[in-house]
Amino acid sequence: MRVIPTLLALLASVACAPCALALNEYGIEGMGRVSTKANEAGASVSADALRIVFASDRDGRWRLWQAQLEDKRWGQPQPLPVEAGSAQRDPFLSADGRWLYFAAQGRRGWDLYRAPADAPAQAQALTAANSSADERSPSLDEAGRLLFASNRSGAWQLWQANADGSDARAVSGPANASGQIHAVLALGQRGDAVVTQVLADGRSRLQHIWCAGGQWQQGEPLPLSFNDGQGQTQAAGRDHSMPAELLLAGSAASPRAGGLDIYRTRAPHSRGDGSCHSNTPPAP
Repeated sequence: MRVIPTLLALLASVACAPCALALNEYGIEGMGRVSTKANEAGASVSADALRIVFASDRDGRWRLWQAQLEDKRWGQPQPLPVEAGSAQRDPFLSADGRWLYFAAQGRRGWDLYRAPADAPAQAQALTAANSSADERSPSLDEAGRLLFASNRSGAWQLWQANADGSDARAVSGPANASGQIHAVLALGQRGDAVVTQVLADGRSRLQHIWCAGGQWQQGEPLPLSFNDGQGQTQAAGRDHSMPAELLLAGSAASPRAGGLDIYRTRAPHSRGDGSCHSNTPPAP
């Protein structure tokens, strides 16, 4: 439901902020419509707050769905007419409303795609960024640079490129040492991101990482009660109309609709110093 942003914004104005945070740490998004008994992951809300795009397996396979805002609630979602691959995940709407980025699974693995936001059937592969391995989870920072995850080096790492996929390369720094960065969401323009790390037991956890001194640092777990490595949290997403908030997929004890649901919480404060992108000009 779209009342969740209002509830989260209320935290800043209450007298007992720690008490309110305990009560309103997160909320579920669109119970029964966006979040259902199936699995949902990877949500993105447009800057005008009128549409949400997300991935779901509610009809038997992972594909992209969209809902429009109706009476301050998300309307009934409809599948997007995307023909790329046998499955689609990781949608990301650009802040300017021009583009829909996503990943699709084809014969050689997962590849990155970009389509006009209002014409998803016209999706084109980001050939310059794709490889014979897997690429997942494309997102743009506010300077127009693309971050994504790839296992082309033999391990899942964080990569960066121009917005059209050109000049793709692995980032430098301790963040890539684990080899377990399976998804990434770029935040701001100074070098912050929330990544999905897969732990040794196969569970996933969201980690806030940032750029400092030209290196992407290992960061720290997102401060969320069910992001403790005992369950599943993954696939962070942006609501461009609420930049102080973060969307994510997970399984909280309550509220819960089904498998993986979409939740809304606070975005982490920026800790990046902007040095990792200083030599990478954005491309259209």
